[in-house]
Amino acid sequence: MGAAAKPDGRTDLELVRALNGGDASAFDGLYYRHRDWVVRLAQRVTGNGDDALDVLQETFSYLFRKFPGFVLTASMTTFLYPVVKNLSIAARRKRTRVAQLPEDAPPDPPARVSVDLDRQREELAAVLAALPEAQREVLLMRFVDGMSLVEIAEALGVPEGTVKSRIHNAIATLRKDERTMRYFEW
Repeated sequence: MGAAAKPDGRTDLELVRALNGGDASAFDGLYYRHRDWVVRLAQRVTGNGDDALDVLQETFSYLFRKFPGFVLTASMTTFLYPVVKNLSIAARRKRTRVAQLPEDAPPDPPARVSVDLDRQREELAAVLAALPEAQREVLLMRFVDGMSLVEIAEALGVPEGTVKSRIHNAIATLRKDERTMRYFEW
């Protein structure tokens, strides 16, 4: 992703105002502040690093086209979440269609660093995959992306109580599963 850029000390709201005022360099501040988060989310949804980088590019192209005139009414991650999610789902579907063509060979499996660590990740992934999509989504938004309950509710367009309920039910399910019990302290 290139050399690290000097962090811009302005808030997201200040950067948006500057962009609306014609300061194109403010876009760099938004990009460097949120790019890693966008890639992590896209990687999680697509399951593919190349697709995640494509989603990163498409996400910030989409954001750039919003200027001038963009009004930030929530946090930037709340605004970007549905954009990244939808672009990631589209990328995953496209990859699935392309992978079904006969001339495509399956990719080589990644090298194993630690069998025990791989087993733990597989167990956790299996348990998370067994959760209903809505519960898994809010759980990851909260504990992987670090979004607040209000931000999650705004990003998904559901009441905050619904977010709390989904997180509560997901955690209760995880605590009952023997494969994840050792990760919880009683």
